[in-house]
Amino acid sequence: MDGRYGNKFMGMVKQFFRAWKDVKAFKELPASARRIVFYAEDNYSMAHFEEMLECLTHQHDQAVCYLTSSPDDPILSSDNPNIHAFYVSSGTVRTALFIDLWVDLLVLTMPDLETFHIKRSKAYPVHYLYVFHAMVSTHLVYRKAAFDHFDTIFLTGPFQRDEIRSTESVYGLQEKTLVDVGYPRLDALRRDFLTWRKAQSPGVTKGPLRVIVAPSWGKTAVLETCGEELVSILLDAGYHVTVRPHPMTTKQTPQVLDALWKEWGSHERFAMETDVRDKTTLYGSDVMISDWSGVALEYAFGCEKPVIFIDVPKKKNNPEAERITEIPVEVSIRQRVGRVVSPDRLQEVPEAINRIVADQASFLGEIKAARDECVFNLDQSATVGARYIKELAHQLHKQNASDRSA
Repeated sequence: MDGRYGNKFMGMVKQFFRAWKDVKAFKELPASARRIVFYAEDNYSMAHFEEMLECLTHQHDQAVCYLTSSPDDPILSSDNPNIHAFYVSSGTVRTALFIDLWVDLLVLTMPDLETFHIKRSKAYPVHYLYVFHAMVSTHLVYRKAAFDHFDTIFLTGPFQRDEIRSTESVYGLQEKTLVDVGYPRLDALRRDFLTWRKAQSPGVTKGPLRVIVAPSWGKTAVLETCGEELVSILLDAGYHVTVRPHPMTTKQTPQVLDALWKEWGSHERFAMETDVRDKTTLYGSDVMISDWSGVALEYAFGCEKPVIFIDVPKKKNNPEAERITEIPVEVSIRQRVGRVVSPDRLQEVPEAINRIVADQASFLGEIKAARDECVFNLDQSATVGARYIKELAHQLHKQNASDRSA
């Protein structure tokens, strides 16, 4: 066997037995320790759980189990005594665990429950709670049945309530419990941005405008369709350009990024940032260029800065999206928090940037108004969500214990 493939195979074997061992340890915990369980499909899931975990484990002193499919997830070495983390892989060990799952409440940020690898438990009445990982519509960006099999959904804003209720009505689905929570990731972004801004030295010369290109991913997204032309135009216009690709672009089409790096990697005003957990470039930029990515709303609402939207075809994962009559927020919000430029007229992007930055003060009021309309419990979402999880888990555990003893 080739050494490279042999090492890869041995690594897979080690990960399998590591997951098997962790799953066994998780199952051996008493039922009282498995009341609240979070599941993370990757390292990035923590960005959406972190604020609520902090509230649950510190303010409410709740013990929480954290199942992760990432072997190098930092949570596995957490020193928080109230977090018990387990590696469960993303293969057969995980599949078997979830089919036979025995917990009261499972919190996920992974949609498509029951329609792909993650199934509802066949052994126990697990309550499934979904936390959104983007402030976008529920019927355009996500697949048709992405949320049909959850019991409770934490809403980021009122538009999602309207969309989900319409979906339930159109398809004759049982109503889910919808909770007005908000978006903890946005609250954390706002807090960290304000801290960063206060720490900046006044009177420092900024240099060229700093543009961050942070689109969605897929065949019709900006980097995949017109990334090279766009970056070339921006650099020729004298901007400092940071390309911040979606993690799925890095994973699925690395050749797109390789081409950009080959062309401009040595350019003094070009940078590429593949670790989207680092927010420094977001904070220090003047404007974002995006398409249909949820990060555009995070940027506008969190940093209170405008966005240039390249009008590539909509990211549509639901072929029946038109059956839901609500206009997706990523469509209705664009002119309120920025400007739209056709991909056929990319040469107009520099002019749009200059105008939008010069007129940024007038955008601020509209951005704040849109945020107030679109987001629940600004700066309080983690508190609201954690309190609900604590109370729900207590009720579920009490009910399940009663049913077992009956």
